[in-house]
Amino acid sequence: MCLNFKLLYKFLLFSLIGLSTKLYAINPEKYIVNKASTENFPLVSKGKTASILASSTDFSGVLKVTAHLENDIFQVSDLHPKRINKISEAEDFVVIIGTLGKSEIINQLAKKGKIDANQLRGKWEKFTTQIVENPFKGIKKALVIAGSDKRGTIYGIYDLSSQIGVSPWYFWADVPVKKQSELHVLPGIHSQGEPKVKYRGIFINDEAPALSGWAFEKFGGFNSKFYDKVFELILRMKGNYLWPAMWGRMFYVEDPQNAVLANEYGIVMGTSHHEPLTRAHAEWGKANGKWDFSTNSEALIKFWKDGIKRMGNKETIVTVGMRGDGDEPMTEGTAIGLLEDIVKTQRNIIAEVTKKPAEETPQIWALYKEVQDYYDKGMTVPDDITLLLCDDNWGNIRKLPELDSKPRKGGYGIYYHYDYVGGPRNYKWINTNQIERVWEQMDLAYQYGVDKIWIVNVGDIKPMEFPIEFFLDMAWNPEKFNARNLEQYYVNWAKENFGDQNSEDIAEILKLYTKYNSRRKPELLDSKTYSITNYNEADRVAEDYQKLVEKANSINQKLKSEYKDAFYQLVLFPVLASANLNEMYVAAAKNHLYASQGNAIANVYVEKVKELFEKDSLLTDYYHTKLVNGKWNHMMSQTHIGYYNWQQPDKNVIPKTKTIEVSNKTQTGISTEDSPKVETSNTKYRYLDHVRGFVEENGYISIESKNYSKAINSDLVKWTIIPNLGKTDSGITIKPSNIKPIEISKESPRLEYDVHFFSKRNVKVHAYFSPTINFTIRDGLKYGIGFDDEKPQIMNLNTDSSEKVWAESVANNIKIITSTHQIENSGNHILKIYAIDPALVLQKIVIEMEEGKILESYLGPPESFRKD
Repeated sequence: MCLNFKLLYKFLLFSLIGLSTKLYAINPEKYIVNKASTENFPLVSKGKTASILASSTDFSGVLKVTAHLENDIFQVSDLHPKRINKISEAEDFVVIIGTLGKSEIINQLAKKGKIDANQLRGKWEKFTTQIVENPFKGIKKALVIAGSDKRGTIYGIYDLSSQIGVSPWYFWADVPVKKQSELHVLPGIHSQGEPKVKYRGIFINDEAPALSGWAFEKFGGFNSKFYDKVFELILRMKGNYLWPAMWGRMFYVEDPQNAVLANEYGIVMGTSHHEPLTRAHAEWGKANGKWDFSTNSEALIKFWKDGIKRMGNKETIVTVGMRGDGDEPMTEGTAIGLLEDIVKTQRNIIAEVTKKPAEETPQIWALYKEVQDYYDKGMTVPDDITLLLCDDNWGNIRKLPELDSKPRKGGYGIYYHYDYVGGPRNYKWINTNQIERVWEQMDLAYQYGVDKIWIVNVGDIKPMEFPIEFFLDMAWNPEKFNARNLEQYYVNWAKENFGDQNSEDIAEILKLYTKYNSRRKPELLDSKTYSITNYNEADRVAEDYQKLVEKANSINQKLKSEYKDAFYQLVLFPVLASANLNEMYVAAAKNHLYASQGNAIANVYVEKVKELFEKDSLLTDYYHTKLVNGKWNHMMSQTHIGYYNWQQPDKNVIPKTKTIEVSNKTQTGISTEDSPKVETSNTKYRYLDHVRGFVEENGYISIESKNYSKAINSDLVKWTIIPNLGKTDSGITIKPSNIKPIEISKESPRLEYDVHFFSKRNVKVHAYFSPTINFTIRDGLKYGIGFDDEKPQIMNLNTDSSEKVWAESVANNIKIITSTHQIENSGNHILKIYAIDPALVLQKIVIEMEEGKILESYLGPPESFRKD
């Protein structure tokens, strides 16, 4: 009896663990099956589809999206659902779609008690999907999709589309629809509740030459035909907010139907952080005078007033505040008084034009760059305005509310970046964003109460498909994401988009190519990035990419033909192009080395660089001209080779190489294979019983952070490994993040690493952290460190916050903090890392015993031998 109970307990526990990984996924709950039963609803069965009924009194956007559902069902089943407008026209089985309070049919069902109106009334963007028996005379069963508001209903419709196998990326990445002849809905009330973040959106930015070239060729510009595709994409991913393209673009002017269509769909419109009162920056012409409120306020007031008039009653979040012309600082000094006066004027305009108090119109004020400095120095912001906090343009959040700060009516938002133009380099070409870092930073933000707005700069939309969907999925419910289930997200996404073919392998490729690309942005790479002589680093990097190439090519050969276009866009091209770029720089580095040695092998690498440079252009050409018959022409036209400062070159520039004149004296026998290397693994100490932990060799000990000997947690926090986060392995941090600094004591949460030294000496400990910024008003984020019973040294991750140090840390995507310690005797010791502040993510530890023994490399020395 006891044994059976234990088995049952284990089974239930296993089941719950298994379910937990599916709670947060793209489809948290599958309610479509392919088998009929008396309880199920036959959406498609035996060559027939259920008819679709939507009230003509509902929102026009709901009716538009209902038509999308009809087409989605056709794409899956090859059958056209019959669209009806009256209950009297319905047959045995019907899909009823509508918004509570707007649809007469939904209102009748609620009145009759067939659906529970209390589940929807007063809710934000909520839908319920359920089977209703005998809803009206003559109807046996109805599948009722009811929404609390316009977007709630639209999300319910698109949720059903997703359930039957239509990816949000069916247009934007050519993900095919799997044909199915039987589609049945399971009983129960299916809902995703209300979103945890109110406004969730994307910012199309830095859109030339790629997206702009494509949009003008395919649609004639950034018009309503283009935005129709954008709005649909956002809504299919349950987003609701957009900052439109703004490089020379004018959303409201270029096509007046843009704003009309956004309003119809229910997309909440905004403008970027430096475009106040709905006016695109490109609308400000030279005839208006100088963009300066101190000297030209009259023209600016008229300009802004016209923007609010044009907005009308369309759902909009109005940007307030002001930066200088062209997204530059407004003044050289701190202009707090001026900025406060500007916002006061802008709010008066809003109140005057809308004829209602300013606080009744949603507004944001972006604390971007120097504007955050103003806020930190006491700038007053009206309580109803949402404070849009920002990252540093490189995915590291700059500012969060203090834990004890007074709640704001307007709340807080985050403006995040997947793409950027600016120092230390532009990065726009390809996806370099690890979802693990996105999760870690946005989870941090959410725990600090940032839940009003999440918006991410996505550049050209492509090729950011994967991280865009992750961002919007997480924004719907951040609480369903944790460090343990991120890996499953890759698998679920692969299943959704590739028909459950090779899902685990595709997930692994997505996970690793983004990891490798995030080590250093492609625009920052050059022939000096990775060492070709130390630790075999450059060759290992190239080999890692090559393994992904081989795996991706192998999968591509096995995939069903209809999935190959999507696979090329979402997986194969990023892998091929990234691998090729890295191999090219390694070849250039070898050319430089051999040329310096007078070795004729240098000439081989001259040709190799030329070949790989040409291959880059051929990959791009295939993307533009062959892929889907040229559908995506221009989309990969962003230059990415040949940067020498922050701004992009006009065109890709081949790396410089040197040709050696061959003569009798020319060396031919020296190669990198003959260059000195350091062996980093030895079993030499395996049989020494007294040795424990990581063993000193070649003057250092290198440790991956997750490989601790012991992790001591507390009642408040626990150590959490974030798999895959980091340049070489994983990261580790304490969670939850919304805690005050921990005072070090004997009971402190800490990590312990067993190490073995062969003599007493002074050592340096280099701790490799993710480049987290001090988001508090304190003097920095801190940790403690010491050996054995040594009094811990308090180390500050943010001691030097200069522009130079910041640029170096984001370019390297790592921040190394060094402490010095005296080891009094040889033998076994314990290195202890003490938690003080949250949000520090430790990736790697390198203990230096002898000066100069740690050879120069980008990733640091590989992990040392460990004896357990």
